Amino acid sequence: MKRLFSAAFVILIACAFSKGKDLKGTWIYLGGIYNGKQEGAPTDYSLERKYKSDSFEAFGIEQDSKPEKYEAGIYQLKDDTCIETQTYSSQPSKLINIPVRYLYEIRNDSLILKGTLPTGMVVEEYWKREK
Repeated sequence: MKRLFSAAFVILIACAFSKGKDLKGTWIYLGGIYNGKQEGAPTDYSLERKYKSDSFEAFGIEQDSKPEKYEAGIYQLKDDTCIETQTYSSQPSKLINIPVRYLYEIRNDSLILKGTLPTGMVVEEYWKREK
């Protein structure tokens, strides 16, 4: 009984001090599924998101051009849910200041976001962590 308690205590301490999942870093868009239709990543430019501890910025990048910010916002991770709130968009947007919930999963260097936008569009996006 004492051994079991000791083992459980060690696991509890290890979990308490282990680094949790986070999105910090730069992620490159690989494609997604939108209302059941699969789309690949654009070929003439790339999309990337730069996540900090609680905020993000998204950029479109054409070859030999300066990155163009098209979106920014804040996010919060809770268990398997990522809540994103767009605070800036370079184009007209109905999502400004509206929290959007995504189920998220990190597998090795891949990020998968799944959710339903307030417009009703069902999305599943694939991003790869830049090294």
